[in-house]
Amino acid sequence: MPTVTFRVWRGDSEGGDYQDYPTEVSEGMVVLDAIHDIQAQQANDLAVRWNCKAGKCGSCSAEINGQPKLMCMTRISDLPIDEPITVEPMRAFPSLRDLVTDVSWNYEVKKKIKKFKPRDPDFEDGTWNIQQEDVDRVQEFRKCIECYLCQDVCHVLREHQKHDEFIGPRFLVYAASLEMHPLDVEDRLEDLKKANGIGYCNITKCCTKVCPEHITITDNAIIPLKERVVDRYYDPIKKLLRVITGG
Repeated sequence: MPTVTFRVWRGDSEGGDYQDYPTEVSEGMVVLDAIHDIQAQQANDLAVRWNCKAGKCGSCSAEINGQPKLMCMTRISDLPIDEPITVEPMRAFPSLRDLVTDVSWNYEVKKKIKKFKPRDPDFEDGTWNIQQEDVDRVQEFRKCIECYLCQDVCHVLREHQKHDEFIGPRFLVYAASLEMHPLDVEDRLEDLKKANGIGYCNITKCCTKVCPEHITITDNAIIPLKERVVDRYYDPIKKLLRVITGG
């Protein structure tokens, strides 16, 4: 079995550094397997967050060779093993210890988004019947496992630290799942424009590229939300009508 060097970040909120761990790897191993081996044999105090090891819980998010990935879904055979494999915590969130970050900000953001508000069932045909195509449209967004890799790769959060002004791609997807639901009647456009900072997104599609669930974040969620905001606030005719009517 070949021996691969894993360069793992060790530290906490006060700072830290990388440590090298030579580790034997075998066919079919993923990065999380190697981290567990290191934890068991070389660094018993290495902190790492994980749960399902099946790519469905989103717990083991990290940066592998500088790329946001799930450790349990990243095969070592897909990485260059003739040089150290770097494993570090997500950079968009505060470090707690070693590979574990504080992602609690995301849960606070979600609380602030207006919840689902169904229309009156007496509206139109007196039922809540909806078309299958409308169900299919929002079903994609419900695949999100909240790994926050899209949040981590987003330059607005990762590089510019606009956490107070921008909710990030994960929660634009969440907002889209509500806004595009055929029964929802809540109005979130003003929040998207102002408090949620949708204007910061310049649709680089980096969030779509890292999504382990292959959600088309940019094209199917963010751009349609941007279009709705533009239609309301920047359409010249609608803007003139608002001035005339005071609406």
